[in-house]
Amino acid sequence: MATQKKVDNNNILSIDIGGTSIKSVLLDENGNMLNEYVKSKTPPEATPKDIVNGIAELVKTFPQTYNRISIGFPGYVKNGVVKTAPNLAKNKWEDIDLAQRVANTLGHPVRLVNDADQQGLGVVAGKGFEIVFTVGTGFGTSLLFDGELLPHLELAHFPINKEEDYDDYIGNKAFEKIGAERWNKRLKKVIETYKTVFNYDTLYIGGGNSKQIDFKLESNIKIVTNRDGIKGGAKLWKLADKYNIFTVSPKK
Repeated sequence: MATQKKVDNNNILSIDIGGTSIKSVLLDENGNMLNEYVKSKTPPEATPKDIVNGIAELVKTFPQTYNRISIGFPGYVKNGVVKTAPNLAKNKWEDIDLAQRVANTLGHPVRLVNDADQQGLGVVAGKGFEIVFTVGTGFGTSLLFDGELLPHLELAHFPINKEEDYDDYIGNKAFEKIGAERWNKRLKKVIETYKTVFNYDTLYIGGGNSKQIDFKLESNIKIVTNRDGIKGGAKLWKLADKYNIFTVSPKK
């Protein structure tokens, strides 16, 4: 629920780009929601132009009380530049300066990171080794230790068998192909693998298909929502100097 706290011009526009939807909300510096969380459908095979236009359309009615922007993107990002986008348009996203394009369109500086990393900043307790899964269009992961974001690893593209990586194995296309029962069995296998390999203190599971989980989770596994995760956009600005996250300013 959005807070009734008085807003100023030092707020943050937080955006979460997904293969299914683009989501956004205004946050204060502490991550409190200042308006209602809104979303729109991501176009099929979305190009960079589609995403920038979609963001501009989604937020055009927002009050102009923000002076910076956080974006979570479903792929590998370096210094505000998209390197991979496996669940958007093929062969259209390599070395795309998405942060610059959004900064120029909306007129404010942008920090762009992987979407699971932004969600991780929003949901973790900040104690010990914590991992975040997103099970939606694809499979996203972020790793944090005592609340600090560790270097991003595209674990979604690590092979799980001879034919599939984690994205193929547990993403939404697999869910639609094999059904909920088999998908849940696969998710159990993924959780057991991560438990063995990483020995995490807490695992958080978000993304649209987290609603499909039908088995009992261990006490150190928690379901989180996109509303929780998008709040990481505030922490991205509060803590980003520590992580050396690149800031892209509008070009005049």
